[in-house]
Amino acid sequence: MKARTLSTLGLVCLILAGCAGKGEIRESRAPVEADVTRIASARLELAGMYLGRGQHDIALEEVRRALAAKPDLPEAYNLQGLIHASRGDAAQADASFQKALQLAPRDGGTMHNYGWYMCQQRRFADADAQFNAALAEPQYRDPVRTLLAQGVCQARAGRWADAERTLGRSLQLDPANPVTAYNLSDVLLHRGELERARFYIGRVNAQPEQSNAQSLWLAARIERRLGNVQGVQDIGRKLVERFPESNEAQLYERGRFDE
Repeated sequence: MKARTLSTLGLVCLILAGCAGKGEIRESRAPVEADVTRIASARLELAGMYLGRGQHDIALEEVRRALAAKPDLPEAYNLQGLIHASRGDAAQADASFQKALQLAPRDGGTMHNYGWYMCQQRRFADADAQFNAALAEPQYRDPVRTLLAQGVCQARAGRWADAERTLGRSLQLDPANPVTAYNLSDVLLHRGELERARFYIGRVNAQPEQSNAQSLWLAARIERRLGNVQGVQDIGRKLVERFPESNEAQLYERGRFDE
């Protein structure tokens, strides 16, 4: 992101437990249920790991094994939705997320994932509704991530003012987040707020471990819009020296600042 399997003997014992007295059934259920939950959780851990590696088919098989052990597990359907979305299976992704929310209607993490999936499908209004629903949940613990995703989605929809407000809220909660700062700077560039755009991307590029080809290229484009020829050249030199094979370096060398 240890897999255990229930032995054949264990399954048989579980089936035959109905032949024992009622007291014995009650005593055996708790550990069996705990074992089933551990099996399902282990399968989901593996599924998440395989998804992270881009091994979608294996990830999906692990989710199916988790659901075979525990069919009412909302986390499994949530992860299944992510896998189907990564595979481009829109209908199955949608059905998986809806099933997860049917089982856990107040789970902010699933709402976040469903919202991001909808954004990728260009269902911007639906995505916004899911993000807002996640943020409205009192127990939800990851508003920074959801506000970032919502702001990026609003920008994709061309809602620049909304995107600026949303990303600004995210940055207030996590001022050191370079991804949020980058996206806010990009939004400000589109809105013509050039000095503010320069400020936020400058914070990112001031830390060498945070800056990359994308952040340097954004900074160069901002300096060009500001009319700072020397600044464009200085940043462009860093871009070409540090990331010579990047698409951004090639765009800079060709002078294609508006692409």
